[in-house]
Amino acid sequence: MSRTEIAPCHSPAEVAATIARARSHGIHLVPRSGGHCFAGRSTTDGIVLDVGPMRSVTRVGDVVTVGAGARLGRLYDALGDRAIPAGCGPTVGIAGLTLGGGLGVLGRRHGLTCDSLVAAEVVLADGRIVRCDDERDSDLFWALRGAGGGNFGVVTSLSFRTVAAPELTVFHLHWPVRRAEEVITAWIAEAPDAPDALAASLLANANDIMVFGAAIATEPETRALLARLTALAPDRSVLRRLPFRDAKRYLADRPDEPGTALSKSEFFAGHLPADTITALVANLRQDSRTGEKRELDFTPWGGAYVRTPRHATAFAHRDARFLVKHSVIAGSERARAWLTRSWEILRPWGTGGVYPNFPDPDLRDWARAYHGDNFARLTEVKAEYDPEGFFRFHQSVPAR
Repeated sequence: MSRTEIAPCHSPAEVAATIARARSHGIHLVPRSGGHCFAGRSTTDGIVLDVGPMRSVTRVGDVVTVGAGARLGRLYDALGDRAIPAGCGPTVGIAGLTLGGGLGVLGRRHGLTCDSLVAAEVVLADGRIVRCDDERDSDLFWALRGAGGGNFGVVTSLSFRTVAAPELTVFHLHWPVRRAEEVITAWIAEAPDAPDALAASLLANANDIMVFGAAIATEPETRALLARLTALAPDRSVLRRLPFRDAKRYLADRPDEPGTALSKSEFFAGHLPADTITALVANLRQDSRTGEKRELDFTPWGGAYVRTPRHATAFAHRDARFLVKHSVIAGSERARAWLTRSWEILRPWGTGGVYPNFPDPDLRDWARAYHGDNFARLTEVKAEYDPEGFFRFHQSVPAR
């Protein structure tokens, strides 16, 4: 009978010993930092190597070194007047977020979380502990920035270049869902091409459509940046100027839904036809009284996300305008059917690229979807650093 063992590790040496034990007994092992994986890859019928105890935060000048078990809330509290471009959820693990890319309200100004990574410490399958950067084990460092979630080793610490923590104007604009088509159309036309200072996401469910986010700007400047959307006369609007840490808390203040969320995502490089948006919204609202928690989540790309060359890191999605995530709280075949229909409505207009931190176990061409034409180099890195394929997540980069 299979069972899961949780193995908390307090140091790279303990990580190496746990890997050695798993190898010697032929036990599957997966690392876990925040445990927020949509596809459930933070657990296994084997050993879950929990890096949670390694959560130190040490800052020297403008560089912060963070244990792989640190969560975002603790990191932001420790940074004080500095920041890194990352998400708002306080319990999200910094390691998993970074290794799959990492987005947040500072991303359009400063890039992905992994774009701020300057070094990482990694325990390899053979027990070696390496510290990689642009000069040492540079191929491994390249791969970790966008494809590093459990594919090449267990990351135990990460070093980031920080930026000054700005004051932000946070905002929430709400409309009834019957106006979803016009709001989505306006958002697609404006948000992805807005100045880098503005990060305006869109969230729609069966009852409500909301544009929310933050701007590195004053309240009047933010109103001007949002002018085309506020011209649609939202039912409710809130704008507040807050210090950076308070803004992060404000944006994270959203109740968790009970149940298991399933998701599908895709990047888009252009606009969506009007009839496609109509079909998307109709599908969102169809049989909406069934109690399923359906959501459409539009994230603006562009800005600094796309100014880094596609081959500079393993993260391949550098030519998109926006990202759409479809999600539903699982619990019935109807919920899964809705999710598939929603994704298929938009699929003809997408790039085929999928955000690695929104993994989808049903993907057929997952190598292209997650990694694009960076996949060939990733297989070479895998062959060098994990030739026996010990770290073998479902849909992971295979050994050659």
